[in-house]
Amino acid sequence: MTQGLLRSHRAFRRLWVGDGLSKIGSQISLLAIPVLAVTVLDASTWQVALLSTCAWAPVVLIGLPVGAWADRRRRRSVLVLADVLRAVALASVPLAAVLDRLTIGQLYVVEFLVGVGTVVFDVFHGAYVPGLVGRASLVQANSRLELNRTLGFTAGPAVAGQIIAWLGAALAPLASVAGFCWSAGWIASVRATEPPPPGHGGHSVSADIREGLRFVLQEPFVRATTLYSCAAVACLSTRYAVETLFLVRTVGLDPAWIGLVLTAAGVGTVLGALAAGSMVRRIGELPTVAGSALAMGLSSLLIPLTTPGPGLALYVLGTGLVGFWIMVNGVVSVSRRQRVCPDHLLGRMTATSRFLSWATLPLGGVLGGLIGTAVGVRTTLWLTAGGLVLSAALFARALAGAPSATPGDNKVPLHA
Repeated sequence: MTQGLLRSHRAFRRLWVGDGLSKIGSQISLLAIPVLAVTVLDASTWQVALLSTCAWAPVVLIGLPVGAWADRRRRRSVLVLADVLRAVALASVPLAAVLDRLTIGQLYVVEFLVGVGTVVFDVFHGAYVPGLVGRASLVQANSRLELNRTLGFTAGPAVAGQIIAWLGAALAPLASVAGFCWSAGWIASVRATEPPPPGHGGHSVSADIREGLRFVLQEPFVRATTLYSCAAVACLSTRYAVETLFLVRTVGLDPAWIGLVLTAAGVGTVLGALAAGSMVRRIGELPTVAGSALAMGLSSLLIPLTTPGPGLALYVLGTGLVGFWIMVNGVVSVSRRQRVCPDHLLGRMTATSRFLSWATLPLGGVLGGLIGTAVGVRTTLWLTAGGLVLSAALFARALAGAPSATPGDNKVPLHA
């Protein structure tokens, strides 16, 4: 059981605490920086939107090189440095505010540096966990780690709002600084022996990147889950782009209630993280991965059925179930990808899969605007739900036709 892993594995317990504090720090700064830009600097809509661009830009700019780097270095020390980088960058904000020197340009730099730290932390973290807990315990470990993410995502905005109200927007980043410093301390205290990095055999970084990309595209399970993630992220981000508009104008929901209604997805993800391990034990990994993808698509069909009044329950139920099945699928897919991937490729596999999947995020926003304008918001939700069902069916077919190899059986020509 996951709880047993936390009780019996001291090193993982410390990593888990540090990871949780890191996630909380990220969520606080995610809200505090834009609020600061609006309330203190009177930033325009365009200027605030650029903050998000600066935060996400490192995923595209350095995601793949960081994956190659993660396979060349010991990973725990870099996790600590990533937390320290984010803490130092955010600490500059309240200092500049107190000195009356804060500018929107500084916030752009801070958001970019925090984004760099987050990319480094996430990639190195994904490569570090298998060696720490052993591949047989990955589902349990990832369930608990994903629980950190979902709890931070669900409770983080509320916590951030209270901190902003208490400290003020200019000083609120200090809470993120404290979270990242505390996380660095916990991770630094992990005393498990980390094996030396496998090295790069004289290959350049670009050759290492190509090696990681080749593995992701040729290993059957990793390829199938990555392609499915690309399709699912595109459909979900298209839905998110029109979701608020649907709730306000079509369903007639008071904007004050939107935040409360949206917590259904957060509750679903928390329950999914807790349930993933038991589902694997009952029906196996591949049936859980394929079944959760199909269940998520079918659950999304409830969302466009939402109507005003009591019909809002369909939206709450639909988003809650979608969140549940997304988390089950994510925990089990990530665990199996880590298991089938050789240790010397873990960093590149994590970075490449993340890069390819998240590359479709901007596409979803554009599609949501275009399709919603052309055929209406409710029809857009039907199309995204249908896309999720179709991609899940193709995903299940790919899994059935191309079972994944085990690490010892892997025959991918990595250096061809």
